[in-house]
Amino acid sequence: MKLTVLATIAAAFGSVSAQEVVRIGHVGPVSGQSAHLGKDMENGARLAIEELNAKGVKIGGKAVKIELVAEDDAGDPKQATAAAQKLVDSKVNGVIGHLQSGASIPASKIYSDAGIPQVSPASTNPKYTRQGYKTAFRVVADDVHLGGTLGRYAVNQLKGKNIAVIDDRTAYGQGVANEFEKAVKAAGGHLIGHEFTSDKATDFMAILTTFKARKPDVVFFGGMDSVGGPMLKQMKSLGIQAKFMGGDGVCTAELPKLAGDAMADGQVVCAEAGGVEGAQKKAADDFTLRYQKRFNDDVKLYAPYVYDAVNVMVDAMVRAGSSKPSQYLPELARTQAYPGVMGPISFDEKGDIKNGALTLYTYKGGKREVIAVVR
Repeated sequence: MKLTVLATIAAAFGSVSAQEVVRIGHVGPVSGQSAHLGKDMENGARLAIEELNAKGVKIGGKAVKIELVAEDDAGDPKQATAAAQKLVDSKVNGVIGHLQSGASIPASKIYSDAGIPQVSPASTNPKYTRQGYKTAFRVVADDVHLGGTLGRYAVNQLKGKNIAVIDDRTAYGQGVANEFEKAVKAAGGHLIGHEFTSDKATDFMAILTTFKARKPDVVFFGGMDSVGGPMLKQMKSLGIQAKFMGGDGVCTAELPKLAGDAMADGQVVCAEAGGVEGAQKKAADDFTLRYQKRFNDDVKLYAPYVYDAVNVMVDAMVRAGSSKPSQYLPELARTQAYPGVMGPISFDEKGDIKNGALTLYTYKGGKREVIAVVR
């Protein structure tokens, strides 16, 4: 009897030890000014991995257990490269991240040198996928689409006559602001100036006072909500009633909290790289409910894109029959119409998502409202 019990235990331990472990790295700013967005991202990865493990994934005919290896880059390029090297040294099978383009771009070389696939759920600067690295992918549209759409909207729909631009000098902020400016000029709009701040600044009075004298009716900010909220407060204190525009960095559920009573209904027009409509909306809504149930919190912004990125990566491993980066990387590049919760995912030759959607929003009563979904 004892031998039978021992044999059963041994067999159980043998099956566990035989189970392959797939380690997926996630990097985002879980500290610093954008920590709320970084935690949102990490939660999206965690939910995807928990669901995949519950469902039971087989790669090459073998059951696997997927583990999350989470790192913090604080939105800082130097910390991002340190986190990237740490993940490479720990031999992860793939990486989801980073949030800011200024983090993704330098980290992408480290992943490329190691041959480890990286899927960014949020970085929009065009340079990220234009460095020639075969390992770099993203599941959101880039700044050419994002900034360009917002620039045309400022001129054609908002009828902006005097348009001011401010950016935070990060790769993301400068990238989206420059594309916005190009589109404004191409649409025949009038720019009254382009000023610079930083992603850690809290005082914008000098910049805003300069613009106030030029009577802006649109102020575009390239940066994150942690800076955009205080900027809106200072605009109100100076009596600037212009429309406030920005990319996905400001287009968050937190922006009304950060701006307080300074944000008027309909004043903010922003865009998020991604978006769903029609029949696809149910999958996105279902994801939101599962997220809320699991974390007792609302989706901030990027969680569904991280969720999709994890699933796309694991799907490529399943199709390749291997979790080895060199084996599944070609399958990842060949991804066609993967049914993500934020829409079908296919990659072009650069690693960019094909036909990436863009959603325009405004805020009323402190809640985001969709203006339009653009492709």
